[in-house]
Amino acid sequence: MSFYNALRNAAAKRAAYRRTVAEISALPLDVALDLGIYPGDARKIAERAVYGA
Repeated sequence: MSFYNALRNAAAKRAAYRRTVAEISALPLDVALDLGIYPGDARKIAERAVYGA
């Protein structure tokens, strides 16, 4: 059962990563810059937010 749980957890994290990248990429540039986010770094920001490190 732990293999199934690990697989489900990995799929959930991947889905969260993809949603986070999409949300950051969809931000208007002025809003993103006001928040201190560069949209070009969406993948890096999402990776840190979802997977840690």
